[in-house]
Amino acid sequence: MGQEPPPSARTAARPGLDPRDALDILEIRARHPGGATELAGRTDAGADVLHYLAVRGAPATRAAVAANPAAPAATNRLLANDDNEDVRAELAVKIARLMPGLSERESSHIFALTIETLECLARDAVTRVRAILAEEVKSLDCVPRDIALTLARDLNAIVAAPILQYSPLLSDADLIEVIACGQVQEVLTAIASRKPLHESVSDKLVQSLNVPAIAALLVNRDARIRKETLESIVEQAEEISAWHMPLALRADLSARAIRRIGSLVGASILERLAARNDLSETTRIHLNRELRARLAESPDAGKGDVLSPADAVAAARKDGQLDGLFVEQAAQAGKREVVIAALAVLANVTDQTVKKILASGNAKPVIALTWHAHLSMRVAFKIQTFIMKLPASAILPAKGGVGFPLSKEEMRWHLNYFNIPA
Repeated sequence: MGQEPPPSARTAARPGLDPRDALDILEIRARHPGGATELAGRTDAGADVLHYLAVRGAPATRAAVAANPAAPAATNRLLANDDNEDVRAELAVKIARLMPGLSERESSHIFALTIETLECLARDAVTRVRAILAEEVKSLDCVPRDIALTLARDLNAIVAAPILQYSPLLSDADLIEVIACGQVQEVLTAIASRKPLHESVSDKLVQSLNVPAIAALLVNRDARIRKETLESIVEQAEEISAWHMPLALRADLSARAIRRIGSLVGASILERLAARNDLSETTRIHLNRELRARLAESPDAGKGDVLSPADAVAAARKDGQLDGLFVEQAAQAGKREVVIAALAVLANVTDQTVKKILASGNAKPVIALTWHAHLSMRVAFKIQTFIMKLPASAILPAKGGVGFPLSKEEMRWHLNYFNIPA
């Protein structure tokens, strides 16, 4: 960067930035390294200057070019092969956000280069880059379907899940194909949460016998489930308490299914069933009789039901016991939903954000979240082991036995990636 740029860089910074100003910034880089990065972020720097910086700049400068919406398509394509992960991550965000305004009619060459850049990023060797791209394009209908399919079939749930849950480009056949491949829980749960979801896909999810995915399917009001499929879930629900409340809240239950659920669930859920406003008088009488019998057997039955994860966390917080020991014990007991609810409260984030971090399969953002929640590295280790169930090679142990193995800057970066201010 110390040498004089080529003549093309002298004349390209029009009309906003005077070419001599651009050269001045480049020339003072030796004395002030931030000058080139500042120039790389200017939308009026000119195509040749930005391309020059993309080729010759330091990583921070190239990242600024990658984030610059004024960078030409050829420069973007060059940066898609940059050897710096942060550069490609910045590019993934920008390219996805440029897509809705990109018209093939404006310039077929620019359009083709941009699509090529997207394809390159969708095949990036680093999961983080692909995950950023997937998150940015998940709801777009203006990206090529092949790219959406590539991301949807990704072996990492953090990449595939957003596309599978939100992309309008996927057909029922695509979703069924993914389910048939025996994907992990997070992927199946993402499909189960799609709005809307057709009967054929619901059938395949139920056939997977994945308990969390079927629970997600049941709570999805926009998921259409055949009567026969729903009744098969009811028949299997006796030993699966996670399905009881979601089943009780389904609006499309038959009278037979409602009665069957009433024979399985605890008093509090039975009470919810009896309070439905879509019951026939016969069914209502049946449920109330069942409820009275249940309470007669055990007057405290209504109070004895296990608290929901949110209620358990709220109770612990009220009693001043929502701390590291609470989360550690919940993790060691494999209480995933309790851990999610506790981390959400302690870190002041949404349950969905915590779920995304746990679904990443990456120990680093979990460690960062635990640190942000003012919990110990011991808690982070238990979450990696008992909740994420990471293989030994992927678990990050404590530094020196007790400390966090990441720097504060690195932990803040991982939090910022999940939109958590830190």
